[in-house]
Amino acid sequence: MAAASAAVDELSRNFTYGALGAGNGSLSGAWYRRNQIHLFGVLLAILGNLVISISLNIQKYSHVQLAHQEHPRPYFKSMLWWAGAVLMAVGEMGNFAAYGFAPITLIAPLGCVSVTGSAIISVMFLKENLRASDLLGMTLGFAGTYLLVNFAPNRTQSISARTVQYYFVGWQFLIYVIFEILIFCTLLYFHKRKAMKHMVILLSLVALLASLTVISVKAVSGMITFSVTDKMQLTYPIFYIMFIIMIASCVFQVKFLNHATKLYNTAMVVPINHVFFTTSAIIAGIIFIRIPWCSFSYHIIYIFGCFLSFLGVFLITRNRDKEHLPQSYIDFGNIPGKQTLDKIQPDSNGLSYGTLPDGSDSTKSQSGEKKEV
Repeated sequence: MAAASAAVDELSRNFTYGALGAGNGSLSGAWYRRNQIHLFGVLLAILGNLVISISLNIQKYSHVQLAHQEHPRPYFKSMLWWAGAVLMAVGEMGNFAAYGFAPITLIAPLGCVSVTGSAIISVMFLKENLRASDLLGMTLGFAGTYLLVNFAPNRTQSISARTVQYYFVGWQFLIYVIFEILIFCTLLYFHKRKAMKHMVILLSLVALLASLTVISVKAVSGMITFSVTDKMQLTYPIFYIMFIIMIASCVFQVKFLNHATKLYNTAMVVPINHVFFTTSAIIAGIIFIRIPWCSFSYHIIYIFGCFLSFLGVFLITRNRDKEHLPQSYIDFGNIPGKQTLDKIQPDSNGLSYGTLPDGSDSTKSQSGEKKEV
C-alpha cells in the first residue's frame, strides 16, 4: 500500500495538463517545456525512420552489385551491406530513444515515414520508377504525419520505476494482458495444430507481440531517460523484467514476420503489418499509460491522421512485386528455336542410359552412314 500511494503521489507530480498550464504562469512554462521534449522525441523518431530507409536502400544496392559480379560472394562479406546494417541499428536506436521523450500514441504511427522515405530514396538513387500512386501515397503519408503530430493524445509524463510498477499491476492492464494472451493462444493453436498459415493470422500474432514490445520499450526507455535526467532507476527489478519482455517479444515478433514474408508478397505484408502494428501499439499505449483524450474533435482528427498514413503506405506498396535480381545465365527452356526436353540425363538403371534422349534419329543416321561405307 505504501508503494502504491508513493506511485500515485509521483504520478500526480509528473502529469501536467495543458489546460491547467494556460491559467498559471509556472504550469504554463512547464507545459511548454514538456511540449518541447515531445517535439524532440518526434524528431528522433522521424530521423530514425529516415535512417532506416537509407539503410534498407544501401543493403538493396549492395545485393544488386553482388548479383552483377561474375563470381558473387556472400552478402555478409560486403562492406556496403555492413554499412547499411550499422545505419539500421542507428535508426532503431533513434526510435528506441524517442519513446523516452514522447507518448506511444505519437511515436508508433510515425512508422509510415520509413516507407515513404524508402520510396523517395529508391527513386533518387536506385533509379526505380516513380508512379502516380507513389506521389499520392507520399502526400497522404505527410498529411497523416502532420495530423498525428499535432492532434495525438498528449499527456506529459516522466516514466520512473514506481510509475511502471503502478501501471503494471493496474486492473486495466491486467485485463488487457489476459485478453491478449487468450487471443494469442487461440491464433497459435490454429497456426500450429491446424496448419493455418493465413497472412491475417501471422500478422495478428506479430501485432499482439508488438503491443508488448512497444509497452516494454516505452518503460525501459522512459526509465533510462529518468535515470539520466533525475534519479537512477536501473536498480529496480521492474527495469529488468521489462527488458526481458522487450527482447523476447522482439525475437518472436521477427520470427512470425519472416514467416509471413516467405509465404506472401512483401507488397501485401508491409501495409497490413503497418496497420496491425500501429493499431495494436496505440491501444496498448492508451491502456498501459492511461492517456486521456483531450476532446472529441481531437479524437476524430487523430483517427483520420492514422487512416491517411495507412492509405499512404498502401498506395506506395501497391502492385510492387518482388524484384528479381538479373540472372547471369540463360535458361535452357528460353533458348529461341530449341525444344525443351523433359529429361536431359536418363536414369542410370534404365536401358537407355548413355544414349541421347532422342537417340532413334541419331542411331538411324549412324547405321545409314555405315551401310554407305
